[in-house]
Amino acid sequence: MAEKKPIRESVNPNHEPAYFSAWELNAYYGESFIVQGVSMKIHEGEILALLGRNGAGKTSTLRAIARLDDPALTHGEIWLDHKPLHTMKSYEAAQSGVGLVPEDRRIIQGLTVEENIKLAQITEPVGWSLERIYDLFPRLGERRKQEGTTLSGGEQQMLAIGRALSRDIKLLLLDEPYEGLAPVIVQEIEKTLQLIREEGMTTIIVEQNAVAALNLADRAIILDTGQVVYDGSAKEVLDNEELRHEYLAI
Repeated sequence: MAEKKPIRESVNPNHEPAYFSAWELNAYYGESFIVQGVSMKIHEGEILALLGRNGAGKTSTLRAIARLDDPALTHGEIWLDHKPLHTMKSYEAAQSGVGLVPEDRRIIQGLTVEENIKLAQITEPVGWSLERIYDLFPRLGERRKQEGTTLSGGEQQMLAIGRALSRDIKLLLLDEPYEGLAPVIVQEIEKTLQLIREEGMTTIIVEQNAVAALNLADRAIILDTGQVVYDGSAKEVLDNEELRHEYLAI
């Protein structure tokens, strides 16, 4: 196993005016050192595109933020609105405002659209109401009594996002929201994310469709073999052909 990097001690999350921050984040899977000293900060209401080639450590970074993996194999400091996520279990991070929409969507079999959303609202704190979610996704309102797993791929993605918003979240984590969707559905999801952006939701989006993610985002971080190789404006990545070719193959 690669030697673990030392973690900075007594990192004060208030030394920079960031709503969300991660400092020297490291994650291990068995003998593999996947996330290597990743640091980032996001201001409230910003959208950050977390990009990189397959295997760069993007999903692992999201899972570390959401506290989904073994805490013994994840090191570093993670702060959200002055709360130390790195001391929490996954359910505590969720209660503190982290909402993860995973790539596989995880729609619960046997439950209707409405039941999938209501199940997420069983415990406090509750976020968007059913009516507000249906206003954002009229198609979900039309299919509220339909079993969630029988929806189309795009509709399941809408349901997964709506379910996350039904919690009182402060940080929305989107893992490959356009994966496997037809271009016309991607455009519809993009419009929805733009509306969520107008609501001031702080968001990290991981997406292989880098151009789409960059067009949505304020800032971008590019990972390569688990390390940050770029941290700056999304527009600069769009304008820098050499950077895009080297690290994103576009």
